[in-house]
Amino acid sequence: MIRLNRAVVVLAAILFAAPATANDSVASMGAGGLVLQRTDGIEMRSEDLYVSAAEIRVRYRFYNRTDRDIATLVAFPMPDLQGGIESDVALEDPLRMPFTTTVNGRRVATNVEQKAMLNGVDHSDLMRGLGVPFSPRGEATMQALAALPRPQIEMLIEMGLIEDRSWVDRGVRNLDLAPLWTLKTTHYWTQVFPAGRELDVRHQYAPAIGGSAGSIFGDPEMEGGEHAREDVERYCVDDAFQEGARRMRSRGLYLTETWVDYILTTGANWAEPIGEFRLVVDKGSSRNLVSFCGEGVRKIGSTRFEIRRRNYTPDRDLSVLILTGTRMDD
Repeated sequence: MIRLNRAVVVLAAILFAAPATANDSVASMGAGGLVLQRTDGIEMRSEDLYVSAAEIRVRYRFYNRTDRDIATLVAFPMPDLQGGIESDVALEDPLRMPFTTTVNGRRVATNVEQKAMLNGVDHSDLMRGLGVPFSPRGEATMQALAALPRPQIEMLIEMGLIEDRSWVDRGVRNLDLAPLWTLKTTHYWTQVFPAGRELDVRHQYAPAIGGSAGSIFGDPEMEGGEHAREDVERYCVDDAFQEGARRMRSRGLYLTETWVDYILTTGANWAEPIGEFRLVVDKGSSRNLVSFCGEGVRKIGSTRFEIRRRNYTPDRDLSVLILTGTRMDD
């Protein structure tokens, strides 16, 4: 199955021992860029999160429990944009997607940090020096790589940053250089948390969704493969979801997948567990299937599912799978 990016109502078995684009987190600006840190002075009293393929909305209530104002960087990391043929997302750059932040109802401008990373090593300075965009996707990046002198291309291949997939057709060599690095994007701003007071912080944006042109689910020949097992674990897919996918195929529907990720684990960086946590996942259409990991899921509408937790410390991120069936002649 070629991946272009990374639902009959069935909700998969849920294991939300802890809940994933991202939670706010206190940060500092170190020599290598933003560094997420823990803070003992600020509590996240509540988080209300809405996740769908079209939109993500999140509202936080923070409380400064000290007797002094606290001024700090607040960071909101976006999901990674990975290179390679198996990359989850077709989006060229997360910055192309609108992102808004309000604090106590007033719009706040955020700064952005982006890094080109591979195996934990920051190659941003190298890419900048070569004139190559940090995004591993998009025409601008492909053109910049193709314009490099051959010795520089060989250097990037040797470093594992790109793969040469060029081919020869009728004696003509067609250049095809595939970026393998990962783009990391973080929105951040400086925020003053007033002593002994609550602060209302909200984000809203269209997520950089992923997806596939086909699906392994409901296909007996694919269900037992290694890739299938990985997706079953990632999205906590259960037998009911699999059976729903089979029924969709039996009706002659062609199945495609949409993936939405949200980083929750940075929510553990505050002084206390999240006091009140609410997650709503919207699968978009009552005809779609949806699966994600969690516990205590409650259906609250034809397309929406809810999880509520108290004193919650997230230790895993959220990955949502939405399965859509369409007729080939539609």
